[in-house]
Amino acid sequence: MQVTDILNQIGGLQSMARELGISESQAQNGAAALLPAILGGFKKQAGAQRSGFDGLGGLLGQLGGGSLLDELLAPKPTDVGRGNDVLGQIFGSKDVSRAVARNASAASGLDTSLLKRMLPMLAMAVAGLMAKGGEASGQKHGDSDAGLGGLLGGGGRGDVVSGLASMLDADGDGNPLDDILKTLGR
Repeated sequence: MQVTDILNQIGGLQSMARELGISESQAQNGAAALLPAILGGFKKQAGAQRSGFDGLGGLLGQLGGGSLLDELLAPKPTDVGRGNDVLGQIFGSKDVSRAVARNASAASGLDTSLLKRMLPMLAMAVAGLMAKGGEASGQKHGDSDAGLGGLLGGGGRGDVVSGLASMLDADGDGNPLDDILKTLGR
C-alpha cells in the first residue's frame, strides 16, 4: 500500500488540505511529490543508525513518536515546529528542504511555497506512521526497523511515489535525497 493511501485512509491528507486551503487531490499530488525525498531522508537516518549513530530510532523517540501523527490529525492548526525538527534531522538544513520543495514543484506542478508549507506536516505524518507502526508491532523506538515496513523498503510505496522517486533519483541508487544534495553542492 502507498504511503499516500495510508495517509488518505487515516485522514492525514484531508487535514493537510483543510489546513493549507487546497483540494484533497492537490494534497495527494503534493504528498506524492514530496514523499520520495522524505522517505530517502528517513532511509539515510536508518542507515546512519546501523553505522552506530543515534539515527532514526532516537529521532522518533526524541520527537514524541506517534504523537506527531496525532497532532496532525487534531482539529486545531498544526504546530509545524516539530515537523521542522524532523526535517532538520533528516535533511540537515533548510537549504535541502527548499531544494526538495523546488524539485517536488517541478515534478507535480504545484507551487513551491505551498509545498514548503506541506513539507513539515508530511514529515510529521511519516514519522508518526513509523513510530505507531513500531508501537503496534511491540518494537521500541530505538529499533531502526521499528515501523519502517514498506515505507522505506523497495515495496509498499506504490507506482506514483516510485515513479517520482525514480525521476528524482538521477544516479539510480534508490535514494533521491543524495541527488537533491548534489544539486546544492553538498
